[in-house]
Amino acid sequence: MHLLVPVTAAAALLTGPDFLDVFIPFTFTGYGCAILLQSSKGPDAQPRAFLQDGQLPSRIWQVIGAALCASALSDLFIIAALSTGHEALRPWIISIFSVGNLMLIGLVSLSNHLQSDDAPEEVAPRTFSDAERQVWDRVQNYMLHHRPYLDPDLTLARLSRKLAVPAKTLSTVINKETGENVSRYVNKARIAAAQAALKQGESVTTALLTSGFNTKSNFNREFLRVTGNSPSEWLIATVR
Repeated sequence: MHLLVPVTAAAALLTGPDFLDVFIPFTFTGYGCAILLQSSKGPDAQPRAFLQDGQLPSRIWQVIGAALCASALSDLFIIAALSTGHEALRPWIISIFSVGNLMLIGLVSLSNHLQSDDAPEEVAPRTFSDAERQVWDRVQNYMLHHRPYLDPDLTLARLSRKLAVPAKTLSTVINKETGENVSRYVNKARIAAAQAALKQGESVTTALLTSGFNTKSNFNREFLRVTGNSPSEWLIATVR
């Protein structure tokens, strides 16, 4: 279905270029709004994102969606300027929106907006059907005996395939039982594995690599969220 966009644009370029003035902003707006809607549903709505990244993929997609909508808006302003005889405004519109998009991306990347939100999530009512209870039992058994969280490339999609459970069902069941999304649930298990490694005398670097993390920033963020302390602070308190 997505191939219809470039095919339609190519056909319009050959047969009716003026149609592109409407088609391109409409397409950008449609994709931008769809991305914003999907990314607003949280990390479980991106089943192929690495679970250790938490909210980061959702935040990045939100920036992309906003940038697409802004680009569509600039096209509409350009069309309005040309149709009203104000062609001199065209380079100004392009420059302003281009700089604005770059500033948006830069400011967000340098701020805390791309960091995980540590606020507690709303716990869904714990009303389980028999089917959901079976799924939860399967999840617990698989996590205990197979420890999939040790795979740093684990995603919701991959975990759902291993359990033979639809990703949406898996996300719903974990949220109902734990009050957390799949990313936080998996990362909590990783932190428990890291704590065990630290207690055995492993270094912080070894602990993070053997527990399913591959970046120190993700490890430190999740360790602080789960334990309330940095790895070194937690280790000192544990030794005492």
